[in-house]
Amino acid sequence: MSNIHFFDASSGAEPLGDLEKTIAINNLLSIPLEERDSQWIADFITQISEANLAVAEPEIIMSNDGFPYFNLRNVANGENFQAFVIKSKLPLILKNGFGVAINTQKEQPDWMFTYGDLLNLELNGEFYTDEHFFSKNTDDFAIGSQEEILTGQPSETILPAFVRQHMRDFLQFSGVHNPLIMLIARNYTDEEKVSQDLVLNLTPKNFANEKEYRHAMNTISWFLPRHYSLVGMDENAIENGFQPL
Repeated sequence: MSNIHFFDASSGAEPLGDLEKTIAINNLLSIPLEERDSQWIADFITQISEANLAVAEPEIIMSNDGFPYFNLRNVANGENFQAFVIKSKLPLILKNGFGVAINTQKEQPDWMFTYGDLLNLELNGEFYTDEHFFSKNTDDFAIGSQEEILTGQPSETILPAFVRQHMRDFLQFSGVHNPLIMLIARNYTDEEKVSQDLVLNLTPKNFANEKEYRHAMNTISWFLPRHYSLVGMDENAIENGFQPL
């Protein structure tokens, strides 16, 4: 794995990131883990995307969660390094389906950004979004016979084509030969209760057992921003709702 180079350090000088944010990140990372509070987290995620980082060895790691991550580290004062700025490298990272890990050489990495965290940075300018219309569903649900819903397809600003491709490749690899998707809006006539969910044509019957089904849904969720609601539903439950992923 370490012989595969996605980041070509010989391709010429890369644009530097924000030097003040680089210094701020180094100061933040010098604080012991047990002393990092909510303010530390806010400062870190606000500044890390534009700070100068360096590619560590190996460049790509497989984490304990089973997903691939670009392996980055912060840079020491006075160090001669090839700059890697997360924000400017988003197209490369997202195209290849990676998350980003910071300082995995430590006993505990300083941070792990999932693919969905990076996608949210690309779409919304922040790693994590609090205000949104997605529901808080954590389980699959059925549509009531009298329930009024709107169905449609997620736009590019919700689910870009390159993310669909990663999701489709994984599902087809997992044996789902015709993955379908739709976006459902519920309580759409009530501005205070309206919510939306991404829905895949997946149920446990598509897999050998419930455990494999949950694993597939959790994997797909890794590719999505954390505030997205993802549920599974039989493709015949709603007419004319699903379309090819």
